[in-house]
Parts: sequence; structure tokens; C-alpha cells
Amino acid sequence: MDFMARATAVVGGTMVLLRRFRAPRTQAVGDAPAIPTARKQGIMTLKMPTAKGWVEGHVPSAAPGLRVNAFASGLDHPRWIEVLPNGDVLVAESKEQPSPPRTLMDHATQATMRRARAIGDSANRITLWRDRDGDGRAEIREVFLDGQNQPFGMALAGDSFYVGNTDGISVFPYETGAVSIAQPGRKLVDFRPGGHWTRSLILSPDGQKIYAGVGSLSNIGDKGMEAEKGRAAIWELDLQSEKARIFASGLRNAVGMAWEPSSNTLWTVVNERDGLGDETPPDYLTSVRDGGFYGWPYCYWGQTVDDRVPQDPDLVARAITPDYALGGHTASLGLCWMPAETLPGFPDGMVIGQHGSWNRSTLSGYRVVFVPFTDGRPSGPPRDILWGFLSSDERHAYGRPVGVAIGADKASLLVADDVGDVIWRVTAA
Repeated sequence: MDFMARATAVVGGTMVLLRRFRAPRTQAVGDAPAIPTARKQGIMTLKMPTAKGWVEGHVPSAAPGLRVNAFASGLDHPRWIEVLPNGDVLVAESKEQPSPPRTLMDHATQATMRRARAIGDSANRITLWRDRDGDGRAEIREVFLDGQNQPFGMALAGDSFYVGNTDGISVFPYETGAVSIAQPGRKLVDFRPGGHWTRSLILSPDGQKIYAGVGSLSNIGDKGMEAEKGRAAIWELDLQSEKARIFASGLRNAVGMAWEPSSNTLWTVVNERDGLGDETPPDYLTSVRDGGFYGWPYCYWGQTVDDRVPQDPDLVARAITPDYALGGHTASLGLCWMPAETLPGFPDGMVIGQHGSWNRSTLSGYRVVFVPFTDGRPSGPPRDILWGFLSSDERHAYGRPVGVAIGADKASLLVADDVGDVIWRVTAA
């Protein structure tokens, strides 16, 4: 097999050769990954498939013993899922809204992202989907909450419904069984918008706190660290006092979060930096310590220094090595805990929605994977749950998985697909 790869950018629909280099043979995956030495890309590698969507009868491929069907369709860039206690499924429909391009690279990036349906006008709403007859397909669709600012994460605590908009966390009154919220919300926490814009939320096991993922503004602090203040972090909001603080930092873009139930430990998936190679550094799954620092932007995977960044030796010395590598540029976004036998043949572990790469010569991600856990820790290689979102020649994306959640029946997995505009439901065959 020829592993020589050509990195390309797309400018106005034209493929532009950037450079030639040797792609790695294997991905950096697991608790002791082989991470190639960094190779700086003079011009950023930019490769992304054209969004195509699904035709009638075409669905993702599922692992043996599983089947997949569309739980809901006809959405507008569905990103995140929240399953309510009464079985209603809430979906955040939102999209990145880019700033005016200033450089040739900005133009190339935005042209590529538009072709992939990754940026554009945002629906800015949360829709409610209800499967009234229990056949695994939603018959009822309602606009649950409208007029938001790139909504993403959601959390319900009693009669309070929390939304992670790109500019902060807001709370709204909620009544069980309601199909919409008409009353105005109240903003509790301010976040800086822009850059990595998603704001995932998760309620603590005791229902007293909410954790929020806030990604960096830039790749490696390109606009200075003052512009990154309060970012590249997971925040903690105390619901009683309504006071917020940074819980952990140095996490370039922590998106999905989940609790490992045997220890009530918070875990997250993090998208690492660009511009150092196909597998360097890998995205990762990690437990999150209170007060922990995970390296960004100064270093990665422990104390591996990124010499493109002005250094802080004290922070490098403090940097925590992540628990489990997920491969380079997989864009691992969605995360949920899946108890054993929720899907047949799968033990306890974490489900991860891998949205898919752009900064590598051969694409990665574009699938839903499972990482098994034993005694509260990852305990084996990842297994595919869903794949087939990408054409074999890497030219087209039928879909791109994002948020993942366990269905209300506790025997299904829901997956948001923001290119296919579908919520997929995975069950036993």
C-alpha cells in the first residue's frame, strides 16, 4: 500500500496542492499511544468531504446484532440530544456562524466548511420529538425553545431547564410534559462567543451542579492568552448559589461529558490542536480532576512541548496526561455512558460520536465508537457501533455524527447527524 499522501485545500471549489508527506500507518489510540513526532504544516492541511446526505433506504452501517432507523428526520443541523424523564427527546439545532474572512486561509477554510454544511445560518432553536406509539419513530415535533444564540448543551434539574448558548448558560421554567417554553429565560453565566462555539452541559449526579465545556478561541492561543481567558476549560455552576468557577483547564475543546457511575468521576472528550500532522496529537477521552490542567496550549499528551507557543514551564510541569487517545483529528464530540447490555454484546463503557477530521491527509472519524470500561477505567480497544457516514473515496459525507444519548427505553442509542439532518436510533436487531 502506498502511504504517501497529498494534503489539499479547497478555494472556491478548486483543489490546491499544499505539500507531500508520508501518512502514518496506524492511528494513535489507547492508553499508551504511539504519537508521531510533530511535523509542522507550513500551510494548514485542509481536507473535508462534500456534504451529500442520505437517499431513501440508505442508512449507516451497524455492528453485528444491531439495527438502525431514523427516529427523527428533516432537522436543520441537529447537534445535541437531551432525553427527558418522560421520554421526550430534545434536539439542539444550531450551526457555526463565521466571522468575515481576513486571510487566504480563512477563505479556504470557510469555502470548505460551507461545502461540508458546517457553517452558515443557524436555526438557533431546540425542538421536541415525541414517540407516542413507541415504535421507535417520533410522530410529534414541536418547537420547544426558539430565538437562542447557537444553543447546544441542555440539562433539566427539577422544574428548571438549562441551555448552553454560545454566550452563556440560561435557565428557563419547565413543566413536565410541556411541548414548549414560552416564558423568558434568565442568564446565569456569561461566556465569550466565537472560536470553538459549542457549550455542552451535564448535571452532576446529585443534581446540585452543572458542568459546561467551553472551547478555545483559536488553535494554539494565536491571539494571545488574554483573548483565551475563561476558555479551553470546563466550568462548574453551583445551582443553589448560582456562582460559577473554572473546574479544569488546558482542555483545548472539551465537548461531550459523561459520568462514570461506579466512582461518579467526570469524563470528557477533547479535540486537540491542528497543524502538527495526521496523528499528532491525538484527540482524547479523559477523566477530569478538580483544578486539573491538561496542557493546552503549551504542551500535549503530558509534557510534550508545542514549540510554536511561548512557553510557561510551571504549567507544563503540571500538565496531566490524558487517559485514552482516540486518534488524530477524529473530532470526537459526543459522549455518553452506556451500561452493559444496553445494546447486545456491549459491556459497560463510553459511546463517542466522532464528527470527522479536516486537518489530515487521510480522513478519520465519521463514525460512532465504543470504549469498554472495567473498574472505572478504559479497558480495551474501541469498537465500532455505526460507520458508513463517509464514502469510500472520501469525497462525500452522507452524514456526520455528533451528540449521543441513551434512549428513554434504556435499550437504544440515539445519535445526532448534522449533515444527514437525522436523529438515528440504534437497537438490537
